Amino acid sequence: LKAGGVAGVCVDLILFPLDTVKTRLQSPQGFRKAGGFRGIYAGVPSTAIGSFPNAAAFFITYENVKSVLPHGSSPYLSPATHMVAASLGEVVACLIRVPSEVVKQRAQVSPSSSTLRILSHTLYHEGIQGLYRGYKSTVLREIPFSLVQFPLWESLKDLWSWKQGHVVDSWQSAVCGAFAGGFAAAVTTPLDVAKTRIMLAKAGSSNASGNVLAALGGIWRTQGLSGLFAGVVPRMAAISLGGFIFLGTYEKTRQLLL
Repeated sequence: LKAGGVAGVCVDLILFPLDTVKTRLQSPQGFRKAGGFRGIYAGVPSTAIGSFPNAAAFFITYENVKSVLPHGSSPYLSPATHMVAASLGEVVACLIRVPSEVVKQRAQVSPSSSTLRILSHTLYHEGIQGLYRGYKSTVLREIPFSLVQFPLWESLKDLWSWKQGHVVDSWQSAVCGAFAGGFAAAVTTPLDVAKTRIMLAKAGSSNASGNVLAALGGIWRTQGLSGLFAGVVPRMAAISLGGFIFLGTYEKTRQLLL
């Protein structure tokens, strides 16, 4: 819990400006109208509050599921174990992440409004379900992301450990995390764009229903391939750096605590 929480807070606060740029590039009104480079820390209170419990919930689930599933007896079984553990971790973590993400993204594209005002406006007009709009699309983004990132991260660590004859250091784990995160970020960008559009959609609009395929289809028809991969560069940069900080900090904190 402590290792995952510390790692989550570090990465989310350090890389928040890149996340804001990515959200504004993906927003339906476009980068400039969403705020451009102004108010780059809009929505940061929501992230600061949700980051620790979100990351802690993921790693508690990930490590516990890994411990109860069979692994190690077959080289083919280990990646499947990491995939299942990461997927279940994301499902649990999204219960905390999605309300924080909804408020954060709406604040990022409306820098003149405070986080508290956006939270109260969402609750007044949409209720609790408004805070969970995009839960399904977030899970559908995070599970494929984790299916790529975590088995790749674990495999790279195992390969590096085998090459040097001892378990990787925390900085080496961080390098593996950066590569795994950047690759996973690139291939799942269309799902991230769809999630952003769903969370930012006006209540009652077609995207507000949360249909991921419909959102992807709408983006494809209006903006083509460039629309589906909007914000891919800042997303890859943020998640590569995030993978380095997040997984490296997690390993280092866990080593210090255990």
